Amino acid sequence: MITFHDFDLPKSLQKAIDELGLTNPTPIQQRAMPVILSGRDMMGIAQTGTGKTFAYLLPVLKQWKFAKTDTPRVVIIVPTRELVVQVVEEVEKLTKYMSVRTVGVFGGVNINTQKLRVYEGVDVLVGTPGRMMDLALDNVVRFDEVQKLIIDEFDEILNLGFRVQVTSIFNMMKAKRQNILFSATMTDEVDEMLNDYFDFPEEVSLAPSGTPLDQIEQFGYNVPNFLTKINLLKNLLQDESLSRILVFVNNKKTADLVMTSLEENHDGQFGVIHSNKSQNYRLNTMASFQQGELRGIVTTDVMARGLDISDVTHVINMEFPEVPEQYIHRIGRTGRADKTGVAISLIAPSEQEIQLEAEVLMERELEFIELPEDVEIAEKLLEFEKDKKKIKLLLRTPKKSDNGAFHEKKDKNKKVNLGGPGKTKPRKTAPRNRAVEAKRAAKKKKNK
Repeated sequence: MITFHDFDLPKSLQKAIDELGLTNPTPIQQRAMPVILSGRDMMGIAQTGTGKTFAYLLPVLKQWKFAKTDTPRVVIIVPTRELVVQVVEEVEKLTKYMSVRTVGVFGGVNINTQKLRVYEGVDVLVGTPGRMMDLALDNVVRFDEVQKLIIDEFDEILNLGFRVQVTSIFNMMKAKRQNILFSATMTDEVDEMLNDYFDFPEEVSLAPSGTPLDQIEQFGYNVPNFLTKINLLKNLLQDESLSRILVFVNNKKTADLVMTSLEENHDGQFGVIHSNKSQNYRLNTMASFQQGELRGIVTTDVMARGLDISDVTHVINMEFPEVPEQYIHRIGRTGRADKTGVAISLIAPSEQEIQLEAEVLMERELEFIELPEDVEIAEKLLEFEKDKKKIKLLLRTPKKSDNGAFHEKKDKNKKVNLGGPGKTKPRKTAPRNRAVEAKRAAKKKKNK
């Protein structure tokens, strides 16, 4: 079995790894090492929890040489503030016995403090695209000495709308640099950016894009409404094996609602993290969770990507995410580092469609469990559930006349297709939708 000593690392770097108690590199670390050392551009696709951060840090630090410059030679771009803090900590652990100045920059805190840190000199700059761009426009950060550009969670950066900032940063850098990119999924937008800015990147892939970890058990409950979901969550929490939990919802308002409900029976056991919380509050909550002071965190998808939160036993989806790939990122918070984990999804009728899409994407079905008899079924719908119902009715219910027939279109709205270049083309059905339809038909047949 390969060990870190087989990488022939400098003594200072090997000493730091030994002190961390690490012995064997993960598969992505083994595969990325020779590609990055060769100087070629690299596109890495790997499951979450596979050691991606060390996969790019180790080869970069192996080649590290002292240089007389105060501007960054390595730039690492990540999507969230929490991930900036985590990557900075990882760099500092590995460079404990090396002369490497690392600075992290992100929004939500005083920019002047970060400007002072950068002015003092930086070798490795880690940041979110927005704050990095702000500092570049203020002429505080210069990219003319950058030798290696690393972008982690690239698909999420683009999903969050940072394309303009990232392309602007690309254009500020000299062409002669090594680009190292990691992405959990290979989307069309990622592919387009690769073609435009990368020089024939070599792909290092650990698994098919979007594949979940095999050591995660996935369960589901069909639940009629959100208040019943809260009753079910309280019921599930009676089981003490749910000891380190992440509870995911789709927005900040719902996160606060769930948190308020949990405080009735589990006061002081849970924290809440979303974008309305201050940076210090979010970091302190994460630290409390890591140290075992909290049983769980209620959060939005701000914690679904990249963060290395150790020993999460259960992920609970109070709401199914609106994008099937995001479900995979959420459940990837558990079952990390060869440990097993459990993902439980509470699925309302309006969420069954996206659940089927996620199952098709994973090529794997959730195992459904009957609602416990002692869980109270609520009748009341919350406002956001009523809105969803109204939208669904508006989209799907055709308007009828008094005699039950559909209204005829007014003459001026009737269109006659005369052919030619403007004629209507038949709508194509996406492959995933066909698979979902087949899956739905099979389930109906099974239930008859």
